[in-house]
Formats: sequence, structure tokens, C-alpha cells
Amino acid sequence: MKYYIIAGEASGDLHGANLMKALIAKDSSADIRFWGGDKMKSVAGTLVKHYRDLAFMGFWEVITNLKTILKNIAFCKKDIQDFQPDVLIFIDYPGFNMRIATWAKQQGFQTHYYISPQIWAWKENRIKAIKRDIDFMYVILPFEKDFYEKKHAYPVHFVGHPLLDAIANREPIDPHAFKVANNLDQRPIIALLPGSRKQEIAKMLSVMLSVVDYYPNYQFVIAGAPSQDYGFYQQFIKNNNVYFVSGKTYDLLSVATCALVTSGTATLETALFNVPEVVCYRGNWLSYQIAKRVINLKYISLVNLIMDKPVVTELIQEELNTKNLRFEIDKLLTPTHRDKLLQDYMDLRNQLGGSGASQKTAELILSNRIKER
Repeated sequence: MKYYIIAGEASGDLHGANLMKALIAKDSSADIRFWGGDKMKSVAGTLVKHYRDLAFMGFWEVITNLKTILKNIAFCKKDIQDFQPDVLIFIDYPGFNMRIATWAKQQGFQTHYYISPQIWAWKENRIKAIKRDIDFMYVILPFEKDFYEKKHAYPVHFVGHPLLDAIANREPIDPHAFKVANNLDQRPIIALLPGSRKQEIAKMLSVMLSVVDYYPNYQFVIAGAPSQDYGFYQQFIKNNNVYFVSGKTYDLLSVATCALVTSGTATLETALFNVPEVVCYRGNWLSYQIAKRVINLKYISLVNLIMDKPVVTELIQEELNTKNLRFEIDKLLTPTHRDKLLQDYMDLRNQLGGSGASQKTAELILSNRIKER
């Protein structure tokens, strides 16, 4: 079968790669064309567009890049039409993917959505478009099934969270060897995860680095995004106690004592590695003011959303400052606080539905395609 997959962010690239592996294992003749990143490219198929050229975060950023976004949409439609896939698979990235889905459904393509748009957070009226344009939805958060089926009478498949597989399937590393290989010393590590887009890195990294001088017994290590060069990060690094590793976030988390993490999928990844964390967010002022008024959520981190309580501290906008970061890091380094947090992480893992999300989704895509014929 011919598959066309669209993932527009680093997390989508990871989950897209694992889904591709599962599809190929079940369909030896799979012909895959995709928008994604290096992880998907390493599996198979043809990379059409890299996510680093697509990711615009925030209301203002989308407006100022609207011309580029519209060009990408037009190009994507033509590329799908030329390829004529048996199925279209959308992975998160709803602003772009929902536009393509509307067009694709009108053209008669079968549409599958893996990792639902977070319409439970905002733009709940998108449910009308989802019902109209998405043939099959595969959700990864436990509360999403009830949201779709009980609240909106739209059947979905809960497949569990793919991060459980991504983390469980990795090879364990030796902490000492990791430090030596990356020119680190043997002090404990405080990991910094400032995001993957230039605009969020620029907003987050300076304030994260502002605490470095207060913790001389720890070394601070930046998790560099594969899509960004070291040169971009270098402008923010003013201290000799700051180190950098690129494309090794999971290895870094597996040896970290605690972490400062930009809001997003990385907050859940950090928790699944049992790393105590502070969730950080600082956005464009206008984008944040708009978001605050339209997003209907008690929390910004996936950890707190899934647990429906403040398991990890969230420092947002003006709250994200040196004083508050120091206070929260000190708590994370306290044994009693760490023990309570790790117990909450265990409960979190139990709620995520077990392993095998990629395999379940691949099986459902294939069986749903067969049923439609």
C-alpha cells in the first residue's frame, strides 16, 4: 500500500518513525512518502519536507509567516495528488493537517489521524471538521476517548502513549561512559531542555542558564535539538559550567538528576525517565495574552493534565525567573520531595495504557483500510 504521512514537529518525527517501522513490519510492500524529520528519514520512504522548515509556534508567529504556510499547504496538496496514496496519516500538527484533511476528504482520500489535535484544550469546535474529514482517529491520552465518544459521539481508538515504547525500546547506557564520550565531568547533571524551535530556545535558554552559578557542584547540560546547529546555542552560553549535547536527549535524561523543561511533549518524556523537573514557558507577549483567553486548561504540562493535579511545578511568563527557578531546583534536590514526585510518576505511567501504541495503530490502519475496500 501507499502511505502519505504528515508530521510537523520533533515529537511527530519520533512517533512517525516508530509508526513507519510498524507499518513496514506488517506490510512488506509499503511505499511511504512523508513530511517529518531525520528519525522518519532513517526508517524508509521519501522525505518531502523537513519539520524544521514548518514549525511556527504562537499566534503572532503564524500570522507573520502566513505566506510560507500557505505555500506549503498548496505544495502538499499537489504532492498528495501526484502520489495518490491509499491512506493519508496525520500526526498531531493540527493547524496544517486539518486544512489538508478537509481538502483530502473532498478528493476521496482515506484519512487517519494519529495523536489527536488537542481540541479538549482549545478550538473544541474543530470537532465538526474532525467528524466530517477524519475517517479514523487514534488517541494516546486516557481522557481523550471519553472526550470524543461521550461528549461528542465520535468513535475513536485509544492506543496508549507511544512514548512508552520509544523509551522502553532504547538501549540502556552507562552514565560514566556517556559523560566521558560527551566531554563531561563526573558531577551530577542538571539537564536543560529549551525546546526545538529557534524562537522558543531564544526565549527559554537565557533564563534557564541564569541559575548556573548557584550550583557549582552540578554541571548543566543543554539538550540540543537535531534540527539546530551548536552555533545558534553558543550565543547564550556565557559560563564554563555549561555543556552541550545534540540529538541525545533520551541519553541525557537517563543520567540527569533533575531538569528544566520547556512546556511540550518533553515534559512527559522527562517524567517517564523518572527525572524530577520544572516546567518552563515564556512566549511572545501577544501570543500568550491571546492563548490565556482561549485555552481552557488548568495546566500546561502533559504530566499535570493527565494526572489532573499539579505534580510538577509550572513557571509561566513572569513567574519564570532566576529566583523561582532556584527555589524549585532546591526542592527537586530534596530527597523527600523527589520521592513523592517519583511515586506520582509511577501513577502517571499506569494511566498511559501500556506499550504497543505504534503496533496497535499500524494494525488498525491496515484493518480499517481493508474494511473500506
